[in-house]
Amino acid sequence: MVQLSTGDMLREARTSGTEMGKKVAAVMDAGNLVTDEIVIGLIREKLEQGAAGGFIFDGFPRTLAQADALDGLLSEMGQKLDAVIELQVDDEVLVSRIVGRAEAAAAAGQPVRADDNEDALRVRLAAYYKQTSPLIGYYYAKGGLKSVDGLASMDDVAKSIADILG
Repeated sequence: MVQLSTGDMLREARTSGTEMGKKVAAVMDAGNLVTDEIVIGLIREKLEQGAAGGFIFDGFPRTLAQADALDGLLSEMGQKLDAVIELQVDDEVLVSRIVGRAEAAAAAGQPVRADDNEDALRVRLAAYYKQTSPLIGYYYAKGGLKSVDGLASMDDVAKSIADILG
């Protein structure tokens, strides 16, 4: 399967020299967020290239509008989502992990990311609950939502995802 991470796709497009890449570069250079239309365009390009094993969308969609756009694109291309996997995690465990990671990096004399702190994580969590969490109900209603314990061991998470994907 080919992993489609929108962040990676945007960085790749920016340096590609394609028409879409030029649009992405112009938007990013201006300090703006790329539009859903551009992201869907990038996804369309990747889907048109094909992948025998299929695709994994990583970090996309993040909003109901993006989910609708993705559904429209897939329908237009005669494709569908086989599964939507929700990694269930506890917010307080995430906060503890990010604080611990920052403390460990600082203690080891390594740089600490500016957003590796409790306040920044809580802002990201609020954005998640406002914009992204509605997708859980959206995909549950469509019958494709599967949940995995995201706090299990990496091996157990990987096995659970592999079992869902068959």
